[in-house]
Amino acid sequence: MNNKKKACEYVGIKSFEYLLPAETSEDELLDLINRLNADDEVSGILCQLPLPAHLDEKIVINAIDPKKDVDAFHPVNVGRIMTGDYDFVPCTPAGVMELIKESGVDVSGKECVVVGRSNIVGKPMAMLLLHQNGTVTICHSKTKDLAEKTKNADIIVAAVGIPNFIKGDMIKPGAVVIDVGINRIAPKKLVGDVEFETAEKVAAAITPVPGGVGPMTIAMLMKNTVKAAIAQNR
Repeated sequence: MNNKKKACEYVGIKSFEYLLPAETSEDELLDLINRLNADDEVSGILCQLPLPAHLDEKIVINAIDPKKDVDAFHPVNVGRIMTGDYDFVPCTPAGVMELIKESGVDVSGKECVVVGRSNIVGKPMAMLLLHQNGTVTICHSKTKDLAEKTKNADIIVAAVGIPNFIKGDMIKPGAVVIDVGINRIAPKKLVGDVEFETAEKVAAAITPVPGGVGPMTIAMLMKNTVKAAIAQNR
């Protein structure tokens, strides 16, 4: 959250922060969201997840006005990603696509493997690669013979949430590897879903953790917010 606030300040977006106690009721949270939906000064709304156990994440996300849903988690925005007619893309998959584009990698015709099936990353990631004419396989922690799938991939996006899950011997030489995972294995030690030390020797390009996809996620949040502001103030 601090990095998001700093990014807003850096690019000139005014941000409002609402730090609510853990015991906040669902009605109180929904009341705040409704007030922000109606506030013309607010172009984008995001609710930092995960929520406390007594709050229904689905109800909270559904309460956000789709036009202000800069995280792109609302079912309306998720559905539009499926059809290819979308305004907002979830920030992490959008950041991954921007990294691939800026690296000069053409997705068209490539074998793409997405390891992870979450609504926030895995599923929209697969759709975005498909929209760029990639041939996409979605895998997960229960996939049988995962290495057989990943060894055929030209592009691997790891978003399974398991530390060092993808090893170097599971990667085709010359593949592009995007590591979305961020796992804390010690108080000051973060690692991704890819075992960087072994994968780096095989991959043509690979993102580090931290410092790879994370900054791009925040950049795409800024981009979504500007798009939302333009759409609401034409």
